Amino acid sequence: MSDQLSIIIPVLNESVTLPNILESLQPLRLAGVEVIVSDGGSSDDSITIAEPLTDAIVRGFTGRAAQMNAAAKSAKGDWILFLHADSVLPVVSAQTLIQSLVDCQAEWGWFKISIAGRHPGLRLTAWLMNRRSKLTSIATGDQGLFVRAKLFRSCEGFPEQLLMEDIGLSRRLKALAEPGVLKLTLTTSGRRWETHGWVSTVVKMSAFRLLYWLGVSPTKLHRWYQNVR
Repeated sequence: MSDQLSIIIPVLNESVTLPNILESLQPLRLAGVEVIVSDGGSSDDSITIAEPLTDAIVRGFTGRAAQMNAAAKSAKGDWILFLHADSVLPVVSAQTLIQSLVDCQAEWGWFKISIAGRHPGLRLTAWLMNRRSKLTSIATGDQGLFVRAKLFRSCEGFPEQLLMEDIGLSRRLKALAEPGVLKLTLTTSGRRWETHGWVSTVVKMSAFRLLYWLGVSPTKLHRWYQNVR
């Protein structure tokens, strides 16, 4: 493979979900894909779990945007894939995964998404997320954002804000290049919707996205988000 891939996983106290995602990435690591965990100050066993299953661990940065930007500085791949700790890539070879990035003929983009869980509304949520991103060219971190490393660095990476950093990055990238959507499907956990209630989570996140679009600062939104979790 001429193109190389780095996968960056930001974590904060993800000892429950990390074993699953990191074990699933080991065949890709054996094929030369770089796996980097960027820790935001975990107080659980996240680091211990990650050490034997990653190529590098980045520490000392707080906030998901800062964590991902720090890890991207040391990433060796031509492509960077930002993957949440509760998401799982489709079971494909490294060659198939990287070829999918190349074949989509876009410098950045995301996966189609499915949401794992028992609530019947999760299928609708996934469909709406896929449709929304296709219509707006804006994606969230749950959808597995990928980007050419050169393009990521040229746009100065994620805006270092406490919330909506994925939407902020999408806006920066959208101004520079048209995105693509992979045919491969990424599966993310429905734990957020099932823990806090499907209806209340959908309403809350929609409201926060609207407020962000209307210009409310990410710092203020983060403070409100902490109070309503």
